[in-house]
Amino acid sequence: MVLNQTCTVNVKEAIRISNGSLSKSFWGMFKQTSVAYLFDIFGLLAGFLIAYQLNIFGTTKWALALFPTLISTRVINGLLSGRLSTGLHLGTIYPRFSGNTKSFNKLVHSVIVLTLATSVMVSLMSFVLGYAFWGITIGDFSAILSVMVATLALGLLFSIITIKVAFVSFSRGLDPDIVVFPIISSLASIFISLCYVGVFNLFHFIPFFGRLTILGIGFVHIAIVLYLLSKDKGEPEFLRTIRESLAMLVIVALIVTVTGTLFRTINSFAESRAEINLILPAIVTIYPSIINMVSNVGSVVGSTANTKLALGLLSPSFSSIKNHGKNILSAWLASFIMFSILALISLAANQVHPLSSAIDFLVIIWLSNLLATVGIVFLSYGISIITFKRGLNPENFVIPVETSFAAIIMSTALLIVLLLIL
Repeated sequence: MVLNQTCTVNVKEAIRISNGSLSKSFWGMFKQTSVAYLFDIFGLLAGFLIAYQLNIFGTTKWALALFPTLISTRVINGLLSGRLSTGLHLGTIYPRFSGNTKSFNKLVHSVIVLTLATSVMVSLMSFVLGYAFWGITIGDFSAILSVMVATLALGLLFSIITIKVAFVSFSRGLDPDIVVFPIISSLASIFISLCYVGVFNLFHFIPFFGRLTILGIGFVHIAIVLYLLSKDKGEPEFLRTIRESLAMLVIVALIVTVTGTLFRTINSFAESRAEINLILPAIVTIYPSIINMVSNVGSVVGSTANTKLALGLLSPSFSSIKNHGKNILSAWLASFIMFSILALISLAANQVHPLSSAIDFLVIIWLSNLLATVGIVFLSYGISIITFKRGLNPENFVIPVETSFAAIIMSTALLIVLLLIL
């Protein structure tokens, strides 16, 4: 009874926020979105890390292709942020760590379990595609699996930051649907890149102790997952999240692995063309950030649609996308501006010259933005509508799927533009 009253109060408060000045005004939404997108500037650090490690990653056939795959696995943080946002709006999750609800605790448990499942599935898919296209052998599978499991296990520590950002933004009157994932996605890319660089260097340079450490991290994660599964095997909410998310993660694993193959293709194509090779360092540097940015557009469009659907403010039909126009336009405009800022920073950092090469780079980035944004908007909104109409929880699907597709959509858009104009 108390919970129902709390949910009713929070629903009324959510409706008030949705009709408030920030949500009502296009420029209010643009302001919140732009501020959140600013964090993608830090995503350039992930690109710099990889550019710095290119020679080391080149020592194996799978290391470079695995990077965009790992970046894309922040879908778990996307699922966490989406569920937190809706839960905070509906009052089923409180904005605090201690004394929180059962729903919050089971959400955290499911994230830990799904991270391990993602590690295994992505490793399997990477091996299959790698065997077919990257030139790897059966002996490489154990290396891919151990590096992937250890990297994502360490990446779980970032979930604490995701939860904190959601709590603080909600407590300060901001809309977590708009600000949380854009903020944490870039930071997550940096964090997972650091984890990957650290784990790979342990694997590559310290064959015995380093690989023993990597295995130890993996076994600890497995032990925790086994404990949680035995503890929560009778919890309907936990089981539903695992069941729905696992089905989705199989598709995600395939998608993010294809992204790695596309990244290898872009890199090889750029190296073979002199005019592109001049701007290749700038492309590598900006690559993680523009994937984050496209994913952010999808998360803003999808999360705000999910909340409106849950509150009855949006009809569950694709034609209702016109009623979501202000959210979509503000998300795109902010992304276009940030693409331009990121491109200029990348040009300056890599000292790209002559001027004609810099202009080519800007045109490539602008056109890629337009193509990728159209794709991610229709995808995110469509998933929200389809899952809601089928009685599923959209938060288990929208951000994880759009985040995975963001990488392949952005990579495909970039490759198409490169092929068309150069």
